[in-house]
Amino acid sequence: MGIGQGTLENLVENSVNTWQNQAVFVTGHTGFKGSWLSLYLKSLGARVHGFSLAPPTQPAIFNEAGVAEVLASDVRADLADLAALTSALKSAQPEVVFHLAAQALVRTSYSEPIGTFATNVLGTANLLQAARSVQSIKAIVIVTTDKVYHNREWVHPYREDEPLGGHDPYSASKAAAEIITASMRSSFFQDNNVNIATARAGNVIGGGDWAADRLIPDCLQSFAKAAPVRLRFSQAVRPWQHVLEPLTGYLVLAAALLKSEGECFAKAWNFGPDTSDHVTVGTVASKLAKLWGDSASVICESHSGQPHEAGLLALDNSAARHHLNWRPRWSLDEALHRTVSWHEQWLAGGNMQEITISQIKDYKKLSET
Repeated sequence: MGIGQGTLENLVENSVNTWQNQAVFVTGHTGFKGSWLSLYLKSLGARVHGFSLAPPTQPAIFNEAGVAEVLASDVRADLADLAALTSALKSAQPEVVFHLAAQALVRTSYSEPIGTFATNVLGTANLLQAARSVQSIKAIVIVTTDKVYHNREWVHPYREDEPLGGHDPYSASKAAAEIITASMRSSFFQDNNVNIATARAGNVIGGGDWAADRLIPDCLQSFAKAAPVRLRFSQAVRPWQHVLEPLTGYLVLAAALLKSEGECFAKAWNFGPDTSDHVTVGTVASKLAKLWGDSASVICESHSGQPHEAGLLALDNSAARHHLNWRPRWSLDEALHRTVSWHEQWLAGGNMQEITISQIKDYKKLSET
């Protein structure tokens, strides 16, 4: 089971789904990953329909990169509003749906557990329920997280068939979203030619991320003020990757779901970096400080009294490599370089839509070797 060889650009653009004039529905399009995905899809010729709440931060890449300008429609509503969600889907008549809308922060999930469960669990159920009544839909990609696994803090990367779990409310909510997706798929979508997959990515980085309590935004905001960044869990190991890595995986996965044998791809997939980019928080912060320059510094603090966060987490990407011909393209160093470059150009007043699309084009030019 595979989707053929060729350049990365061909895998994204020239698979069964060419994206040209394709109606695509993106939930969470005002967020960090959703904004990058919307611009990525537009660069491929798609007609992008968005459904989301207002941008979650100020500033926000959605505003700074002019994402609203490229959208075919832009609906602002809550996933809890099933009627609004169903109406938006029926109006857009998409063939492909990417579900990214979520409460995506571990620490926020401790202070807002019920809201996190409502958005990530019931929101996913609502999206799938709404999709049942839209005949145009052929493929759905539900984006979850690397944190869906029952994390035993062991050294080997997790594979898609390993047990789900979740110590914190965020992780548990995403694991529950995986179970709900599998249930809805087997209960309601088996006989109507809609193929549904879930996608689990690592810790994404890139320009335009201003989320609270995330390493890269915290570093860049501190460095810009010539203030030290203070790390809570400097020894925690994470699977770091540029945001374009998993987004390309989602696009290739959606193309596979649209194939005549698409049901073979209707399952869970890991889109994580290679093990060489599974490094500590402290290592990433130090690399970032070096890229920024002399005004940047890092202080490691005690994590005593902080909410629990995983100390070691890694993804096995071999299934996506073998069956989807997807693999990471940018090393961690390149990803950090691109992130700092984006932020510096934003500080200098650059045209961030052009700069973001330029990075997307640079990424797409990479060929399979």
